[in-house]
Amino acid sequence: MTQRELDFPSLAERLRPQCEAIVARYEEPRSALLPIVHLFQEHEGYTSREAMRFTADLLGLTPAVVESTVSFYSLFFRKPVGKYVLQVCRGLSCTINGAENIMAYFREKLGIGHLQTTEDGLFSYEEVECLASCDRATCMQVNLEFIYDLTPQAIDDMIAAMRAGTFSVAPMAQSERPEKTWSVKQDREVSRGGKAAGALGVSSPNNPGGLGDSSGIIMLDRFVLRDDAPAMRARSNERLVQDAKLVAEVIEE
Repeated sequence: MTQRELDFPSLAERLRPQCEAIVARYEEPRSALLPIVHLFQEHEGYTSREAMRFTADLLGLTPAVVESTVSFYSLFFRKPVGKYVLQVCRGLSCTINGAENIMAYFREKLGIGHLQTTEDGLFSYEEVECLASCDRATCMQVNLEFIYDLTPQAIDDMIAAMRAGTFSVAPMAQSERPEKTWSVKQDREVSRGGKAAGALGVSSPNNPGGLGDSSGIIMLDRFVLRDDAPAMRARSNERLVQDAKLVAEVIEE
């Protein structure tokens, strides 16, 4: 167990009054999910599993609901990151104005690539889609604060100031030392067109009904023939024509 995990219960109790005050602002407790997760990330430097479980318990949700929400937003980090998260825009306007050279300079200067963290844990680097500051391209965010009109000299000055502790943007909290990469395996699989963990390694997981059910007829029949759904006890003629053999197998069951 890490020191952060040992310290989490005391952090949770310290933040509980703030969390409860956030919940009180909303008619539905679930509406407090995002600001509470933001609060924990502000103190831990990333969104830990313990923080997600605490949030779920507080709001009467399942941990799966909280994690699925957190995983949707790219500004929640599910693994520890550097004290300075450098997010360089690679949108069209920035690309036209030299973003590719800027990104190459960052990678060379820091010695890391996309979604990686320097060995000293100070910098995490990411190349992101449009940051909606096209009039000031090329641009980036440092810990969510905008930096505009990037040049190699500006990057040198910025990194030097961060190392010296004099940069205008405050460093993030860092409750746990980050690894080389802060991408999550699940996200990497999805980005390659993969499926959830339950479908990984299964051939043809894209079939509507799963493996061996190319049209979804088995899945559909198991649903519409349930005892608690008498009004739906009917198969479509289209599926009967398409999958007569599969229908026969379902009936035999």
